[in-house]
Amino acid sequence: MNFTKTTEQDSNYNHLEKKSVNELLTNINNEDKTVPYAVEKALPQIEILVSEIVKKLKSGGRLFYIGAGTSGRLGIVDASECPPTFGVDHGLVIGLIAGGDTAIRKAVEFAEDSTTLGWEDLQKHNISSNDVVIGIAASGTTPYVISALNTCNENNIVTGCITCNHNSPLSQTAQFPIEVIVGPEFVTGSSRMKAGTAQKLVLNMITTASMIQLGHVKGNKMVDMQLSNNKLVDRGTKMIMKELNIPENQAQKLLNKYGSVRLAINNYNDQN
Repeated sequence: MNFTKTTEQDSNYNHLEKKSVNELLTNINNEDKTVPYAVEKALPQIEILVSEIVKKLKSGGRLFYIGAGTSGRLGIVDASECPPTFGVDHGLVIGLIAGGDTAIRKAVEFAEDSTTLGWEDLQKHNISSNDVVIGIAASGTTPYVISALNTCNENNIVTGCITCNHNSPLSQTAQFPIEVIVGPEFVTGSSRMKAGTAQKLVLNMITTASMIQLGHVKGNKMVDMQLSNNKLVDRGTKMIMKELNIPENQAQKLLNKYGSVRLAINNYNDQN
């Protein structure tokens, strides 16, 4: 298998310590600009995986992200934002990280090197063939992730991955791989940079497209969002005002009564 870790190759820039702040920021920004184009090349792969996810979620399944370090944290961020944004249950999209919750804030030594903990972490959530598991690893070589996906495959569980190296062991393992090839990092090997940005963009696409397909967006509005702070209550009120063409005080009353933008709109329409 021909496999080269482009994420570990030498930076295109050298003597970084001698550069001015302006030079550093300009060059980092220039590198960052390349990331969306790398994601664009992977759109066909992303589309295939999202279609699989939608099928499983519509049938009562769940979506799992599993990763280590930065990759694991990004999966947890995306999973944790689904309930407030789309009003879905906290158990619908689940992010797992090597080393457990401690590793969200502090690195847990050698956790990513385990070939058994990934599957054990999934089993704690009663993983089944109804679910989809996406392994996230910029390098495409993380044992915690690869071994978990291997066991998922053996148990007839749909597997995908997000990686930033071509033809990696993780890509070879996942049934539906997504490869976003961003090239060498500005600081050699610092895959929290371009690779992390690429992973975040893909995660945004996966959950947003899936949730829209599942009916959690109306027009272009988050009608199922949780009203968990004043900003969101205000946003919800404005959505109702615009959708129903009614004044603010009436929209506020509807939102207070039904506690949901969708319910407020639906009940108003039913009664008028």
